[in-house]
Amino acid sequence: MPTNELYGIILPVFGAAAAGLVGAFALMKKTILAGDVMSHIAIPGLGLAIIWRINPLIGGGLTLFVGIILIWMLQRRTELSAEAAIGVLFASSVALGALLINSTEDLVDALFGGFGSISIGEFAFGIAVSIFVVAALWILRNKLIIALFSPELAQSAGINVDAVNLWFLLLFGLAILVSLRFLGALLVGSLIIIPASAARQLTHTLGKFLVASVALSMLSVIIGFVIAHVYGLEPGATVVVTAAGFFVLSLLKKKV
Repeated sequence: MPTNELYGIILPVFGAAAAGLVGAFALMKKTILAGDVMSHIAIPGLGLAIIWRINPLIGGGLTLFVGIILIWMLQRRTELSAEAAIGVLFASSVALGALLINSTEDLVDALFGGFGSISIGEFAFGIAVSIFVVAALWILRNKLIIALFSPELAQSAGINVDAVNLWFLLLFGLAILVSLRFLGALLVGSLIIIPASAARQLTHTLGKFLVASVALSMLSVIIGFVIAHVYGLEPGATVVVTAAGFFVLSLLKKKV
């Protein structure tokens, strides 16, 4: 197997681990649907990157970062929920992205993934970001849980709730960015939403829930890529359909 193809298999699996863990915390924070909406904030950046002929992920990452800061500021200053703040930016991001991306082929790549071959630098960056997201969420897990269930208790314990929320949004954005190349802005949120939802159906303890969410996300990518390769299907869409299949199966099983 060519090295580039190997990169294209390993990196999505690492990205799926990050997406699965982010999705689990997002589900607990009741911001799970934000994954689908937030990924669309990257579309204008993808459009600008195509116009300026730079790496699309650089453009998508920049607009994601700007969007995250705006969402955080809206939450703090207007007392909007995270989903409401994200929704404020959603429609304008999609419309602006559509205006910037004139080429139908480029628009399809932006929405469904597939920005060409992966360099060793991009591979190393993606792996490092995925590991960072997982490690940071593990370190922040207690603060996130306390801030989730009782912001007042978190403040009394000396936890800066605003800072924790900002960290979570940044990690959320990084998880989206890692998988953006393979799934595109339209599908990447599904890898955050669906495995976590399936894991919640299967488990009733926090530890098992987090592990199951990561495992189902990674399995969705691995099995989806295998099916896509065997039957000549679009990998991104196949991964999402595979994840949806796990969710349907999860409805049939008792929690453990």
